[in-house]
Amino acid sequence: MYVELRHLRTIRAIQQAGGLARAAEVLNMTQSALSHQVKGLEDQAGMELFVRRSKPMRLSAAGHRMLRAAERILPEIDAMEEEFRALRAGRTGRLHIAIECHACFDWLFPVLEMFRHAWPEIDVDIRAGLAFEALPALNREDVDLVISSDREPPPGIVFNPLFDYHPTFVASSLNPLAERAFIRAEDFRDQVLITYPVSRDKLDIFTEILTPAKVEPRAQRTAELTAVILMLVGSNRGVAVLPDWVMREVKSNADYVTRPLGPDVVTKRMYAATRAEDAGKPYMAHFLRLARSEPVKLQRGA
Repeated sequence: MYVELRHLRTIRAIQQAGGLARAAEVLNMTQSALSHQVKGLEDQAGMELFVRRSKPMRLSAAGHRMLRAAERILPEIDAMEEEFRALRAGRTGRLHIAIECHACFDWLFPVLEMFRHAWPEIDVDIRAGLAFEALPALNREDVDLVISSDREPPPGIVFNPLFDYHPTFVASSLNPLAERAFIRAEDFRDQVLITYPVSRDKLDIFTEILTPAKVEPRAQRTAELTAVILMLVGSNRGVAVLPDWVMREVKSNADYVTRPLGPDVVTKRMYAATRAEDAGKPYMAHFLRLARSEPVKLQRGA
């Protein structure tokens, strides 16, 4: 027996309308064409689907079985069609994000809070576990966007510039380096450097300052959370280099001092990497606009 979706819609329409004439109007077809369709379906089934002697028309036992199938299948088809319409219109989709920047959570969460109100049907997730194999995950479509300050785009990947930032030195006001106007690579030789627990090629202090100068800190200590790093620095357990947007909370605190890395101020750029075909989607474009504007507000607040 070969059953098409139009057959299920026919059974449902006749049941709801109570007769062929009204059902034909609902289905936008002639009554004779509808009658012919029902006859062909009954021939396939080898039995009547309606009790024609009754008014209004009643379903036979076989007809009720087909109606149950229609009531189960057609809502799923209708929902799928609506989802496809929404996808074509850019109202729904997926935004799974991988982060190559621990400190980016400070500005990312406010951005996502604004984004979810504007795009409630977008499935948003943060894949922290993929953070340091992020670009291969983007190519595999495991994630849809990567936050990174490293610009090495593989084929098919677009690096959308977001904003510039300054890696900034922070220490306890009791630290001898508090007297300096800016901090050089050599100043770290006698310091305990507190960093996130990631490889050196992901840390600005190494890529921009220490590694080029071939300088090693006296020791290196790691902490997962920005708040813990700042707590340790405030207790004079070490020094750190963090993005400028983090410094808004310590700038006015007498326990801390912040200094630029010098003598030439270090400037880095944050990017959002996307697949080329996704960059123009309306919800993606809106997220990128928010990710360009909101972190700057935190920088100014610093």
